[in-house]
Amino acid sequence: MPELEGNIAEEWRQCLKQIIYKRETGFRLIKLNVFTDLPDYETYIKVSREIGKTIQNAFRNQCPIFNITAHPPEKPWKVVVEAAYTDNDSSDIVINVSNTLRYIVCTTDSEKEVWVAGLGFALFSSDTRSAAEAAFEQMKVILDAEGMSFDHLVRQWNYIGNILEIKNGLQNYQIFNEVRSEYYKKYRTLHRYPAATGIGMKFGGVSIDFCAVMANETVAVRPIENPNQVNAYEYGQQVLKGKSEKGISVKHPPQFERALLLRSKVKSTIFVSGTASIIGQDTIGIGNVEKQTIVTINNINNLTDQKRIGQAIINTDTEWGKYILLRVYVKYQEDFPKVKKICLDQFPEVPSIFIESDICRDNLLVEIETEFLINN
Repeated sequence: MPELEGNIAEEWRQCLKQIIYKRETGFRLIKLNVFTDLPDYETYIKVSREIGKTIQNAFRNQCPIFNITAHPPEKPWKVVVEAAYTDNDSSDIVINVSNTLRYIVCTTDSEKEVWVAGLGFALFSSDTRSAAEAAFEQMKVILDAEGMSFDHLVRQWNYIGNILEIKNGLQNYQIFNEVRSEYYKKYRTLHRYPAATGIGMKFGGVSIDFCAVMANETVAVRPIENPNQVNAYEYGQQVLKGKSEKGISVKHPPQFERALLLRSKVKSTIFVSGTASIIGQDTIGIGNVEKQTIVTINNINNLTDQKRIGQAIINTDTEWGKYILLRVYVKYQEDFPKVKKICLDQFPEVPSIFIESDICRDNLLVEIETEFLINN
């Protein structure tokens, strides 16, 4: 975060300086998420490109992938940054380019991970379907270049401009879900889905980040369900907004797992999808941000519960895992203090970031995603 309030450029320079100084021996910066508060779409595109150039100049041949999105942090700040590192000693790290798209590949003895950010940036800002199709086409280009497929997706972040907006009876989020369903149907063979977040963005268009993993038999991927929630891909038509597209009789629900366990011999990771105050398939605590935050955290704890998950881990005699990341989306600026207090009480010392965003339902006030690390 910035140390002193200033304009967007000044606050970004403060954040970048901290990231540069925090370089540690043995660790490699692989991904930056820059969340910004900007007045309009044109300024957002201009500033995003300027920030992108400063990242490339600062890191050059070890430049991380990055995504710059229109998600205001808590006022008075205009920018906040999330930085992801990997252990240099545990993997071979290269930057690849396919059709001008840059991405990171981390390879170990047991797996290859592909990390990508910012697909669809600045494309079709007023047409959600075209923007989503463009982002998924870019995803396919990269996966094809790495000899991978949509089956290898384990984590996906979907930023959808004006997510709740309905035009001509069609909701932007539902349009995105239709496009996702079309690409998954065409290019996936597995019956499970990635962990994912689908969240609003201040301006139009679609931007996607993802992680894909190709592994040998020592690594297993397993979906995790929450017994208190209906799987998102099994939602009924009554909770999906807007009319269906192209004369199709039914709308497709969002296709993601509540969480995904990536299990290896040494460490296991639970990618917890964007989680909200939903029990069954109904929103709980309408109008009450504190209750929604508590229900959301309870849902997350269900997804990382040792008794439920332990049988899938090779060795459960060791101390159970820990949360290593918390990203919290808050709909209204005035709710930041309430949400932050609850989250920081429940997740002390966990690296946490709080940003303003519309959630995928108009009656949801908060959404949280996490990563949970287990030393087997």
